[in-house]
Amino acid sequence: MIELLFMPINCVDRACFLCPTFEFLNRTIRLGLVLMPSNHRAPQTSGNDKAVARPTRLLAFLLSFFVASSAFAEFRATGDLGVVIERESGSAVIVNTTAHKTLAKVDGLGDLSHASVVFSRDQRYAYVFGRDGGLSKIDLLQDKIDKRIVQAGNSIGGAISQDGKLIAVSNYTPGGVKIFSADTLELVADIPASYADGKLSKIVGLTDAPGQRFVFSLFDAGEIWTADVKNPRKPVIQKYPNIGKEPYDALMAPDGHYYIAGLFGEPGLALLDLWQPELGVKRILPDYGKHDEKLPVYKMPHLEGWAVAGDYLLAPAIGRHEVLVIDKKTWQLVKAIPVPGQPVFVMARPDARQIWVNFAFPDNNQLLVIDAKDLSLTKLLTPGKGVLHMEFTPRGEQVWVALRDDNQVVVYDTATLQEVARLPVQKPNGIFFSARAHKIGL
Repeated sequence: MIELLFMPINCVDRACFLCPTFEFLNRTIRLGLVLMPSNHRAPQTSGNDKAVARPTRLLAFLLSFFVASSAFAEFRATGDLGVVIERESGSAVIVNTTAHKTLAKVDGLGDLSHASVVFSRDQRYAYVFGRDGGLSKIDLLQDKIDKRIVQAGNSIGGAISQDGKLIAVSNYTPGGVKIFSADTLELVADIPASYADGKLSKIVGLTDAPGQRFVFSLFDAGEIWTADVKNPRKPVIQKYPNIGKEPYDALMAPDGHYYIAGLFGEPGLALLDLWQPELGVKRILPDYGKHDEKLPVYKMPHLEGWAVAGDYLLAPAIGRHEVLVIDKKTWQLVKAIPVPGQPVFVMARPDARQIWVNFAFPDNNQLLVIDAKDLSLTKLLTPGKGVLHMEFTPRGEQVWVALRDDNQVVVYDTATLQEVARLPVQKPNGIFFSARAHKIGL
């Protein structure tokens, strides 16, 4: 007789699909079951002996099936994965960023008309924030929803904590922030955005920050709050009132030093220095466009993708055909770069050498590339209809672009500015790569 022996399994990779099989074999072997060689002639057995032989043959079958099937199993490296949101179907498409291919589609994610995604530290799970208040945890290796809850009536995004153990969601209705366990999606804390005699404000610009904190802005109240969640069931809230009218979105600097909120109700920006929070909020560019005619805004800019390039911060100008260049040392306007339309995303390539800009309707078929060295316009691209979102590969050699109205995602080489691939995706409106798991503010 040949006894199967396996070393104890202590694999730290939760994504490994081999571990449960080995553990099953280990436990079975510990019960004293053995496998017979295939050419071994079994002796005559009694009824009781036959009863013992049945699980032995079953184990032999399971082992042979496992060995055969594992040869064809697909191994995935989670660091090479991404998620593309399909706006109208309420689905997420899992993609391989190196092979330029779609791997699977996960349905049943609710209203994704304004969706965002963050990733677990091990990059196995994607947390999708839906407009309908849905919070969905997707298993990127098993291509399915691991857990899903509807935690509010109207939501606008979320963040994952510095230690990866908490998920925060920013809500419009009811206004406030809810914090959940990243593992179970159990509610850990509820922070109502109360102001002015019990009114609740819509929350925007929620992001993680160093020191196990979340930072967010209150649209209706004109405030910025920080939440220290070292003790997640008792968050410590610091409030900064009177920052300006109607903050509509915000940026966390890549190093976690500054939190900057854009203002819709008046000119300028609101800056909070997280290294010196006791200094309060500082207003930036309070006079920009103050006396100019107000133009209609066709799509609100998204500040998550503000570009930090060297000593400059580049930001979209609300309702104007300009990209603002701000000196990070003085927080003064260096110049306003004329562009073909109202900018929506102004995003820096990871090495900050290029700035990519897309635009609101009717100019949303264009992409502009700016050279960060001298702030010159490098090239105007026309990839297709309905350019909505961009995502750079981790080191910036390529950029993926969502073309909502063409039902495609196009991939560009950022050095040559040539198209390298197109993927069919239905109404794509957001692209998120798992490399975000290790970036502050994303």
